[in-house]
Amino acid sequence: MTPASGSKTPARPTLVLDLDGTLVDTAGDLVATLNIILDRQGLPPVAFNKAREMIGDGARAMLQAGLAAQGNAPDPDRLDALFEDFVDHYTRHIADLSAPFPGALTALDRFAAEGWLLAICTNKLENLARDLLGQIGISGRFAAIAGQDTFGVRKPDPRHITETVLSAGGDMGAAIMVGDSEPDIAAAQAANIPSIGVSFGYCPVDIATFGPNHIIDHFDQLFDAAERLVRR
Repeated sequence: MTPASGSKTPARPTLVLDLDGTLVDTAGDLVATLNIILDRQGLPPVAFNKAREMIGDGARAMLQAGLAAQGNAPDPDRLDALFEDFVDHYTRHIADLSAPFPGALTALDRFAAEGWLLAICTNKLENLARDLLGQIGISGRFAAIAGQDTFGVRKPDPRHITETVLSAGGDMGAAIMVGDSEPDIAAAQAANIPSIGVSFGYCPVDIATFGPNHIIDHFDQLFDAAERLVRR
């Protein structure tokens, strides 16, 4: 239908997704990499469930948390070297075990069919995010893929989301953030957009603690939840 004269065409809504623990279950590859780096330092591994909770704020933060859990706090130069080792190994094994969460691809198909723009906003480095999505075969679905180094800010800074939406060609008046952790929800709140929390991610506490507008337990629930929120 042609808009009435003088009326403004409604903006296409934008669905912004976190990556690790939200769209893709990356814990297997990340935890394996962490424990390989620890082993090279003569340190014991971190239990999977504990290491899983360290994911969400980027590889460096995960490495620091893993070292701290074993009573190790290297100086900055040593940490930089270990981080390079972490990224090198992870890059070569980025999709050995990682895969989209159940129902994720079907949900993305539905959003695309309904005209939504799709974007990734992750605290992962952008090149790692693109590599992961490319190896899984879904990078082409997204109008923007933004990492912690893309705009020089990272969640919970709201500019990480706002710049991602603008890069995707979207409008902040019709955008929604989906994530599994406090930085995701806090960034959405600071950007003044609705947020949807996923209960199946890596957050060590109940995602409801951070006050998302809605919580889903499976990707089958995402489209209806997002449609309700964007219509508000």
